[in-house]
Amino acid sequence: MAESEKHRWLPQFCSLPTLFALMVVAEVVALVIAMAPDRVARSWISELAIASVFVQWLALLNAVVLCSSRETLERLSVRAGFFAAWALAVVTTALGSAVVYSMDHALGFGLTSPPGSGWRFSLGNAAICALIAAALLRYLYIRELSLERIQAAAKAQVDALQARIRPHFLFNSMNTIASLIRKRPQDAERAVEDLSDLFRAALGARETLATLGEELDLIGHYLRIEGLRLGDRLQLDLDLDDLPRDLPLPQLLLQPLVENAVYHGIQRLPAGGTLTIRGKRAAGQVEIVVHNPVPDDAALPRNAHALSNVRARIEYHFGDKGALLVQPERGEFTVTVRLPDVTTR
Repeated sequence: MAESEKHRWLPQFCSLPTLFALMVVAEVVALVIAMAPDRVARSWISELAIASVFVQWLALLNAVVLCSSRETLERLSVRAGFFAAWALAVVTTALGSAVVYSMDHALGFGLTSPPGSGWRFSLGNAAICALIAAALLRYLYIRELSLERIQAAAKAQVDALQARIRPHFLFNSMNTIASLIRKRPQDAERAVEDLSDLFRAALGARETLATLGEELDLIGHYLRIEGLRLGDRLQLDLDLDDLPRDLPLPQLLLQPLVENAVYHGIQRLPAGGTLTIRGKRAAGQVEIVVHNPVPDDAALPRNAHALSNVRARIEYHFGDKGALLVQPERGEFTVTVRLPDVTTR
């Protein structure tokens, strides 16, 4: 099989969005059947109700069959798998129609076709299914391919954004260590250990998520390095005990926000200032607030590029369940990160 054909081209028919699409298409077919001019034996409403039950049952039956066969179909090439899925839907519809026809006449309801026309009933439904299945499978294939390309493009963009974040804090940390080697070798040694942990996180696997506890540890490493450089100018006010340390999140998601607070705020103030980081859990969300002073004449936000990077990563990993809120004010800067709380107490 060619490499380009190994992607998952067939949708998950057991998923709610795909089932909903199938049911909508099936109901449209039922409506067309009910409006056919030769349907005069029963009222239009009765005909629609009967057709809806039958067509929706066939749609769900096909969904179950295709969902169960998905792994097998995707081992084939796209063209062969597409034909096999189409043929499977047609055969399933024909057999399902034959079963319904037999049960209908065995019970004497007379809801399908006159006696002796079972083959016409089954083949007619199979022909309708052949047309609809070909169009629907083509649409679903194009949709899955489009979603795959969008996700790949988003992943590449996030990787590029993450790569832009890394050098900034790494080079600053290396400069800090260089200034400590002769005067304070023990502090420099500790800073090297902290920096090694930061390097390990920065150069780690991008696809795997870290935890909030690991991210907070990285922030601690960074603040110790900056504390050596800034001394008493950097004061900390931390309240993070309520946060779930096992919450999964991308690596280096929060650390750039803390770095910006130091680099664009406290570092630029002659007297320094207090970096406040507070976290809480509420209403199924984890909220982390980073607050710092900034010069009164600062053009806010000067760190908009890094903020857009972090916002893009939050949107990529959490969608509309996560958010990054920025509140610039004169002399103050506040950033709030909200993430879905998928852990339990």
